Amino acid sequence: MRRSPLLVAIAAALLALAAAAAAAPQTSLTDIEDEVMCPICGTLLELSDSPQARRQKVFIAEMIAAGRSKEQIKDALVAEYGREVLALPRGSGFDLSAYLVPVLAFVVAAVALALGVRRWRRDAGPPGAQSAAPGPRGEDAERLEDDLARYDL
Repeated sequence: MRRSPLLVAIAAALLALAAAAAAAPQTSLTDIEDEVMCPICGTLLELSDSPQARRQKVFIAEMIAAGRSKEQIKDALVAEYGREVLALPRGSGFDLSAYLVPVLAFVVAAVALALGVRRWRRDAGPPGAQSAAPGPRGEDAERLEDDLARYDL
């Protein structure tokens, strides 16, 4: 009995889909705790030990046991406690500045550094050239020569 290549390909695809579904990451309490705040303390849920934080942890554990995804759990927390329960700011409005300000500061610092290096290299002259600082003149030059001659061995 000969198997058709189409049946073999379909079986392989179904097997790959089953393996991918089995390998899908499971949500855990520690995975969510670092992205959610305690509404009473205003600290990360993983750092808080208030009675409210303990209730939230139980709520999250129940939702994990029910097979909810991370996004579903976060949506349920927002519905229960409001938008302030999320530790990460939204990507719109004023909250967008939490993402843009560090990027802009980095760009400004990089440009300032590049300009500073360019100026420093320009002022240093061509590679290998030593700066031509003027030496002592007149009476100072004679005194320097006398002092150096005194220390000649």
